[in-house]
Amino acid sequence: MGMSHPDPIYHTADMVRALIDESHAWPRYETVYGELLVSPAPRVRHERVTMALAAKLWQYLEREPVAEVMRSPADISWGRADVLVQPDVFVIPVGLASADGWVAVRHLLLAAETLSPSTARHDRFTKRRLYQQQGVPLYWIVDADARHVEVWTPADDFPRFERERLAWHPDGAATPFTLDLAALFRDG
Repeated sequence: MGMSHPDPIYHTADMVRALIDESHAWPRYETVYGELLVSPAPRVRHERVTMALAAKLWQYLEREPVAEVMRSPADISWGRADVLVQPDVFVIPVGLASADGWVAVRHLLLAAETLSPSTARHDRFTKRRLYQQQGVPLYWIVDADARHVEVWTPADDFPRFERERLAWHPDGAATPFTLDLAALFRDG
């Protein structure tokens, strides 16, 4: 008699929400096409860089009010039962976050993840493919240790590496967002 193998578990967004409710803040749980992604509490450097990036985007969007910057925790699923992600930093159109809560957030203008050793594979491959498939126009993978940012668009097969400056010019903005990466990584 052969060994029986249990059926694999395909995690739903509802299953992940239950895990989040049980764990409160950490670890962070996400699912992409049924694959459970688990992230431990971030390192201090990760948080500093993530907060600095969000602050710079916030300052820019205060001057150019064409979108809103958000930080996780979040509940982005694009209405799919097998997806729930929490980007470190993301930008959505103005007014998208409404009384309907996260259910209404189905369009990201920009998503950014700050790498940590435990999340690098998920951020570079699993979540990157999801963001590309969902048409997120710009995805930044911030690698504070290597002091660069991988820049992805939906059409890219490989990233563009930025080591000096990030730029983003959202529709409707008079001026582009620019960020000196030396300053971002110095803050972290």
